[in-house]
Amino acid sequence: MGEPNTDAGDSAPQNSIPQIPNGDQSSLVILAIDDDPGILGFYQAALGALGVQLVSSTDPKQALDLIAAHNPNLVILDLTMPEINGMDLLNQIKSRDPQTRVVMITGNYAIDTAIKAIQQGAIDYVCKPVSAEKLQELVSRVRTLLSQEERTRNLERELAHVSSLEGIVGHCPRMLEVFDLIRRVAPHFRTALVIGEPGSGRKAVARALHNLSLGQEHRFATFKSDVLPEKLAELQVAESPAALLSGAVVGERELLQSEMSGTVFLDEVGDLSSAAQLSLVRLLDQIEAGNQGAPVGIPQDLRVIASTSRDLQAQSQAGKFRADLWYRLSVVQIYLPPLRDRGDDVLLLARLFLTQFGARYGKAARHISRGAEAVLLAHSWPGNVDELESVMQRACMLTGGNLLDLGDLPAGLVLPGYGDEVLFRGTRGLSTSSGQTSSSTETLRQRVRDMLEP
Repeated sequence: MGEPNTDAGDSAPQNSIPQIPNGDQSSLVILAIDDDPGILGFYQAALGALGVQLVSSTDPKQALDLIAAHNPNLVILDLTMPEINGMDLLNQIKSRDPQTRVVMITGNYAIDTAIKAIQQGAIDYVCKPVSAEKLQELVSRVRTLLSQEERTRNLERELAHVSSLEGIVGHCPRMLEVFDLIRRVAPHFRTALVIGEPGSGRKAVARALHNLSLGQEHRFATFKSDVLPEKLAELQVAESPAALLSGAVVGERELLQSEMSGTVFLDEVGDLSSAAQLSLVRLLDQIEAGNQGAPVGIPQDLRVIASTSRDLQAQSQAGKFRADLWYRLSVVQIYLPPLRDRGDDVLLLARLFLTQFGARYGKAARHISRGAEAVLLAHSWPGNVDELESVMQRACMLTGGNLLDLGDLPAGLVLPGYGDEVLFRGTRGLSTSSGQTSSSTETLRQRVRDMLEP
């Protein structure tokens, strides 16, 4: 007793066994755990006719080892068994890998138990005797799920390839519009304004504009507008317009000399003082004149990209930002949507970061659990892409298996209001800090279950 079994039993119930249709020979692996060898024998006969490989055992203590060894597409689990209750075993299985599909089998239907099983991750709850038709239905359902998942993976790989631009990833309609606008204006622009919340990827857009411009082989220099010194207003722009920015940030003088061509990126241009705004207007005038063959010493292929998280048009109308500077910068405007408005781009980016940081830290995680995906989609991401990147970097450091789960995410993300002093381990349980009691731990578990209910 207790040895894994792949042979048909002699005491299979006398149910008619449907034959597998021609052309549907894709093999599935199903693990069945039941203390009744006769039931396992029936499963073997019925599932064998459906082209399914069955691994079975009458010993529930072997379940986790068999799952690890065979990676089954479905686990059929008896509810009432000696030594280990089926519900407890379900919890152990889902704690090990939340993606494992489990069907609970019971001799006596109880609505409360059925609800509990579904809440704890079972995909179905079936009463004995299990008919061959019901097994056929389960097999068909699993094949459909696998087919959908494979299509989703293929689509994601496709989208990651076609819906990216110079390192920017996204496939929501608004990001595709951004990609299209960048491609169309990059060969022609002299000035551009990138508008978006902090952390939304404004510098990445500026870099993409530069990389697709005619000056892509030249320098890309970044300057923080809030540290531009007041003395810029004192510079004689006509003498050396490029020098206006060469002293903008200590240590970056060599990046922008008067003979240089390339792109200057001014981050948060709305933070410029009024004097610096005037100097920038003069510089843009000189650049435009220089590109038309006027003064000597003007960079012949210099582009300026500014970014802002403010409504500069409204500020210019209110007299808080120079209108002439607004007009010069806004010839090309690119609006970046916040991450909360980008739908499934959250998961696309999360998987991208999982791949990047997983490789960096030597982690085996290649997928994100459904529970973790639900939490990522529910978060409002006030820090946008930068916040998501930070969260995924931390999660990749913490994860230990092949699946990034709830417990790898910050506690405050999983349960808003709880800080990281509570190291939430998802379905694997909670480790409590000195301020957390066992009863409050159970309360947290229940809150997560409630939150993830459909």
